[in-house]
Amino acid sequence: MSQRWIPQTPHEHAVMAVLRDVRAFSDAMDRMHGGMKGDMAMNATDLQALRMMIMREQREEAVSPHDVARHLRITTASTTKLLDRLTESGHIERQPHPTDRRARIVVLTEESRQAFYRHFGEKLFAMRVVAERFDESDLAVVSRFLSEISDAIDPD
Repeated sequence: MSQRWIPQTPHEHAVMAVLRDVRAFSDAMDRMHGGMKGDMAMNATDLQALRMMIMREQREEAVSPHDVARHLRITTASTTKLLDRLTESGHIERQPHPTDRRARIVVLTEESRQAFYRHFGEKLFAMRVVAERFDESDLAVVSRFLSEISDAIDPD
């Protein structure tokens, strides 16, 4: 679609308002993450890798170097350089895979995890306070919406 969409109906205006709010939320998240890059002396790709590892850790999922490459859409050579850089700076450790003796996983160091929560803790708490104002059915709709929007933007 190469033409600008102009809402006509009340429903289309509501859709446009929600999409504006999604963009504003995305901008706010970018600004929040941008501050951490400087605090932790890392580039945007490094921070993306750490954020992905935090999310996977919260779901109790192991992260392989291949997972990092796929998530960031970078080559295995670039992934090796990134992981070397994060290891040397003390942000991650490479460890044996818990079930596959041939494989390795990458995990956050405690220092990196603490820096992440030091930087984002207040903001994460503020976000939780907002979310707690909604009931379970509202939160289920919001969760479904955000998940489907994420899949529409990035289907992989």
